[in-house]
Amino acid sequence: MKECMVIHEKDNVAVALRDLNANECIQIQEQTVTIQEPVPKGHKVALRLIKKSEDIIKYGFPIGHATEDILPGQWVHIHNTKTNLEGIQDYQFCQRLQPNPFQNQQLTFRGYKRKNGKVGIRNGLWVVPTVGCVNGIAEQIIKQFSEEIGDISPFDHTLVIKHQYGCSQLGDDHQYTRAILSDIIQHPNAGGVLVLGLGCENNSLAELKETLDDFDEQRVKFLNSQDVANEIEAGVQLLKELYEAAKEDKRQEVPLSELKIGLKCGGSDGFSGITANPLLGKFSDFLVAQEGTTVLTEVPEMFGAETILMQRAINQEVFEKIVHLINDFKQYFLSHNQPIYENPSPGNKAGGITTLEDKSLGCTQKAGTAPVVDVLKYGERIKTKGLNLLSAPGNDLVASTALAAAGCHMVLFTTGRGTPFGTFVPTVKISTTTELYQSKRHWIDFNAGSLLEGHSWDKVLSDFISYVIQVANGEQTNNEKSGFREIAIWKMGVTL
Repeated sequence: MKECMVIHEKDNVAVALRDLNANECIQIQEQTVTIQEPVPKGHKVALRLIKKSEDIIKYGFPIGHATEDILPGQWVHIHNTKTNLEGIQDYQFCQRLQPNPFQNQQLTFRGYKRKNGKVGIRNGLWVVPTVGCVNGIAEQIIKQFSEEIGDISPFDHTLVIKHQYGCSQLGDDHQYTRAILSDIIQHPNAGGVLVLGLGCENNSLAELKETLDDFDEQRVKFLNSQDVANEIEAGVQLLKELYEAAKEDKRQEVPLSELKIGLKCGGSDGFSGITANPLLGKFSDFLVAQEGTTVLTEVPEMFGAETILMQRAINQEVFEKIVHLINDFKQYFLSHNQPIYENPSPGNKAGGITTLEDKSLGCTQKAGTAPVVDVLKYGERIKTKGLNLLSAPGNDLVASTALAAAGCHMVLFTTGRGTPFGTFVPTVKISTTTELYQSKRHWIDFNAGSLLEGHSWDKVLSDFISYVIQVANGEQTNNEKSGFREIAIWKMGVTL
């Protein structure tokens, strides 16, 4: 196994593939480098003299500049590196599109066809509270229904979409709550939905209902708890009606073009941009070649790599949307008197990520090389097949919820440090290293770390495509097995 990896021919740093010791001599490409000090695994080591104020190059792009002279073999990290990023920028449209390296293979998966023509990969029975006050009631309704029915098939799971909002909210917060819940109610992974209100919340059941498209009244039911004598009995009865409507639901072969996938990373490390994120990028290009859809979010983790995405805009209109996506998000930081570039996180830094450019250039690799066909606002649903961008923060729960609410059937989640959570759709965890995969087998679903151990890209990608199709066909992810299905709604305003 190699000691270090140089990602791009222009780079002046390499990534340590193991812990490097002071004074050892290692071969990096065609040169011998003497390690000047201990360099942790996943961190960067200088390949040559990098003078003070000179750019540090990784992935072929600057990730910041040196704050002091850095000798060959020295550790390159937060103690001697600073970001180049600052303020809101002006951008010019300079389109650079690449041909997709993959062909349409006419593949299929087994999903649930809905009355409106959409397809789900799960057949869930969901209770969606309009307000956090009725979370407990919703759980009691599900519990009593399950006890009375016994076998809940053809539903493959029951779920209360618990949250703490829906009342005492104003402005964007109120609209965001309503939009996300409306999206969830209409999600094709639900075979039946009971929308449960209290009766006095400002996210009223009647107004929420008006935001829904032409929904199937046999599959979506509504109940205000204050309007009935016994809300548990009334709720159970409505779930039984949903059960009857879903009795004949069965999986059918559908084209892979129907699949919609969210792309997310969290707990990133120095290997995220080498293994797991590029794997998702190749998968994204593959799925787009099948006429499917992928969605990239985490806007603050596009800062420093945004021009790469802008060059891939399918047209001028989409370019302008990307510009607004980036600058509007920067303005969001400034409006709260917060620094735009307060990133990466402590865990990211411990894993070898030094600056936001370092993080973003690794993060955006999840989007592959396909053209960007549309940009979605927070709470909007997918309208165009292909690679989409979505406005949402980097927070794992908020961003994953936004991806699922946009209509993604599952979220592919890369991680270098590990996390157990999942949102209300299957959340596939992909480890950056074999070490993490082996230590957290109950969290991690797929190991991209094998790419560091001599496994070919073609083999790992083929295995990953097969695994994603298996999940679409019904194989449970670890978050589903554990019952970890959470949502988080973006909040930025006043609570009454």
